Amino acid sequence: MSEQSEYSEGDLRNTGMALKHDREWDYELDRIIDAVEERDAEKVGLQFPEGLKRRGPQVADDLRELLPDDVTILLSGQPCYGACDLDTYLMKRTDVFVHFGHSPMKNTDKVIYVPLFSNVDVFPIMEQSLEELDVGDVGLVTTAQHMNHFEKMRGWLEERGFDVHTRRGDDRLTHEGQVLGCNYASADIDADQVLYVGGGKFHPLGLAMEHPDKTVVIADPVNNVVTVADTEKFLKQRYGAVHRAMDAEKWGVIFCTKIGQGRWDVAQDILDGNENAYLITMDEVTPDRLRNFDMDAFVNTGCPRITTDDGPRFHKPMLTPGEYEIAVGNEPLDSLEFDTFHGTW
Repeated sequence: MSEQSEYSEGDLRNTGMALKHDREWDYELDRIIDAVEERDAEKVGLQFPEGLKRRGPQVADDLRELLPDDVTILLSGQPCYGACDLDTYLMKRTDVFVHFGHSPMKNTDKVIYVPLFSNVDVFPIMEQSLEELDVGDVGLVTTAQHMNHFEKMRGWLEERGFDVHTRRGDDRLTHEGQVLGCNYASADIDADQVLYVGGGKFHPLGLAMEHPDKTVVIADPVNNVVTVADTEKFLKQRYGAVHRAMDAEKWGVIFCTKIGQGRWDVAQDILDGNENAYLITMDEVTPDRLRNFDMDAFVNTGCPRITTDDGPRFHKPMLTPGEYEIAVGNEPLDSLEFDTFHGTW
């Protein structure tokens, strides 16, 4: 999650206890307190995505006021970019572990997921999006932050004559109509146009790449803009990286050790087929960490956003597994597609 917030000031949901110092979101403190009491917990771990870490001390302060003095609150400082990115070290050492900002990706009694639903009014920007949509069949997708409005969004479109198509996708997705940065199965529906309601460019770009036969209209309630996803610039960047890697001899195969991002079978297949490939394990994949490795190119089997968001920052070409197959000649150039994760972890 980027530093730019996807949330705005507004009325809090009727359920849950609000953070005293922050009226933007509902941190569901009552649910956390109930879990502490049920488990007779002594240690509570809190994990926030990067753009919300600054809220951590405020949440901890409010919990300290509401919990017994002998309960210790611990904040995770580990980088966190999604529901798949849990601080397993802290999780194992606390009685209650709370992950904020994302919906559940894995069923577990140990982790409490608090999605932090947005209170922004999505309907003004949806009204503007009608200029880019043809009345008829339309797919509807959004991110976890706006799932609290999803059924109202569907009804709003239906009232205006649209036949709304939605699906849950696969086991990595919690809600019907939800998309992740690594999974767009919810858009695999019978409609030639999809309305994405949410902030940011990465999700709708991945959606357009994963479903090139569909027009993806972006209704961004955070920045109050409506656009149509354009993959041309992104594709040029990716084709450029593939071409630069075609002469590579030594390959670094990145295996991410984060609990929900490791694709061992994918990494192993690459190693088995290339005697000049070397497995490199790390939790946080950054340009600085890889600069010390004498490789001609890298292939990332972890989160796709490492490649697509940060790819230009690496000193050598950083490819997805599919792009690697093209670079080494196993697949044709026109087979390039977006890298996605499917199934549970």
